Amino acid sequence: MISVLLVLSGCSVQSAKEPTPAASQTVTLQYWTPFSGGDNVFMTQLVEQFNQEHKNIKIDQINSRLDDYYSRLRTAILAGNAPDLAIIHATNLPQFVQNGYIEDLDASAAQSGLDWGLFNTNVIESTLYGGKHFAIPLDTHALVLYYNKKYLREAGLLDADDKPIIEPGEEGFTRFLERVKKAVPPTVAPLAMPSTRIDSVWVWWSLYNQMDGGAAFYNPEGTQANFNNSNSLRALEFVNSLYKKELIPPNINDAFKMFYEGQAAVLITGVWGTGAFEKDKNLELGVVPVPVIYDHPAVWGDSHTLAIPAKGEMNDEKRKAAVTFAKWTVEHGYMWAKAGHVPSSKKVVDSKEFTDLKFRSDYAATANYVVYWPRNVKQWTINEEIIRQFEKMIYKQQTPKQALDNAVLGINEQLRK
Repeated sequence: MISVLLVLSGCSVQSAKEPTPAASQTVTLQYWTPFSGGDNVFMTQLVEQFNQEHKNIKIDQINSRLDDYYSRLRTAILAGNAPDLAIIHATNLPQFVQNGYIEDLDASAAQSGLDWGLFNTNVIESTLYGGKHFAIPLDTHALVLYYNKKYLREAGLLDADDKPIIEPGEEGFTRFLERVKKAVPPTVAPLAMPSTRIDSVWVWWSLYNQMDGGAAFYNPEGTQANFNNSNSLRALEFVNSLYKKELIPPNINDAFKMFYEGQAAVLITGVWGTGAFEKDKNLELGVVPVPVIYDHPAVWGDSHTLAIPAKGEMNDEKRKAAVTFAKWTVEHGYMWAKAGHVPSSKKVVDSKEFTDLKFRSDYAATANYVVYWPRNVKQWTINEEIIRQFEKMIYKQQTPKQALDNAVLGINEQLRK
């Protein structure tokens, strides 16, 4: 909870005829966020600075665990106890828009002077529904490839700029990891990715979208999943081959911690790791975009967006204050970028404050080709079915083809409900 900033005004002597100015009213906004770890630290710093600079607006941040954040937010909206402002991932926007849980922001943005043209085109598209803006994006956060320069240097896999030397295609990336494996101690993972959770799904989605003619997930009507096709299978078989060859060692639980502690040469995860990894002075950190294995750049990503929950008692004064905070936060995106995220504002990405941050410019272009999940009100839970089936594949309980077929069957059953 952000502490209340008390502003004590000095006393002055006034004549009896001189009226005392009325104290300006402070607009207090309850702001819900789902951040954990480093993310929450940087958001708290943003809120504190905003509150210091805006004496007539107070942002009261309430942070929750992501695990139950969206169920709590939906319940609060339905019960009439919604916050005034909330972070919503772009992936979750469809259910909030379709159910009328959040407001259309175009009128409020116009009144507050928010220019939609300042945003990265790909990122702002994730908030558009029926030609209307339902959220203000703060960032994009995509997969990147982290590497320990020490291990890659020992393997002879760094170029003159300390960037990884990775040959094109499946074979090139496989040879890269095989050379790393030969050079590092047996206790060090060539590539660290967990055997459970969503990481392998993110990588599959990235590679699938790199293929010309790839990326199909649903039929045109959105009533059936149809990603069990040849391109999807090729991408998944490649991901699975890295597990089978133990270029990704088995039974990894916390890949993030392994890399941080020097027990992995390479890690593929989201940009949110940058702010944490760079604090370790013993880690020779490098970061680059996920390699293009197939036909063109594409990588999984999502965006944190700011939305105004629909609530009866929301007035114009609060709306204006909410958009003022959102606009200010976007304009100060370089502060949020310290967590690792790529700011949504094109101007901020080009600013000296951002380019002076180490590593971020190395992967900022991912915002231009980040691939969001399809727009489906059930996408968040649908992804859980894919995770379950991919985990069975990683633990050799089924083939990649069976994983795709079974995931599609399970998802189509959900879609029929």
